[in-house]
Amino acid sequence: MTSFLIDINVWLAMTWDQHPQHASAAQWYGSTEAEALWFCRFTMLGFLRLLTNTQVMGGSVVTIAGALDLYDEWRQDPRIELAPEPPGIEPLLRRALAKFNAQVATKAIADSYLVAFAEAAGAHLVTFDRGLAHAGRSRRLPVTLLKPQ
Repeated sequence: MTSFLIDINVWLAMTWDQHPQHASAAQWYGSTEAEALWFCRFTMLGFLRLLTNTQVMGGSVVTIAGALDLYDEWRQDPRIELAPEPPGIEPLLRRALAKFNAQVATKAIADSYLVAFAEAAGAHLVTFDRGLAHAGRSRRLPVTLLKPQ
């Protein structure tokens, strides 16, 4: 079974029709024949956080209840699930973080978690983020890097 761990930026773009990458994300979603499209807890919380952030959403911002409703709408698709954290993720996370050990807090922490999650679960990554795509490919993960239209 092919499973796709979808990055927060793709969930947001697929949901919000005013997102600059909406067309590209919606096209990917409409054309994929994947058997499983995953949120992990991290991407679910990030999705909720961005939907409720005025600086991100402007006049389209929603309440927490509204964000949960949008998440629940996604979960109506039988292919979409909240994947549990896979066993063995911590050593993979530490391995992914090792090259950043000398740095202070960076975006690499989140990217390393998503890479470790996908690696432990045997999932493909889907993102607009070139840095995350590079991190995934450096661990030899299958990555779909969506391009803006």
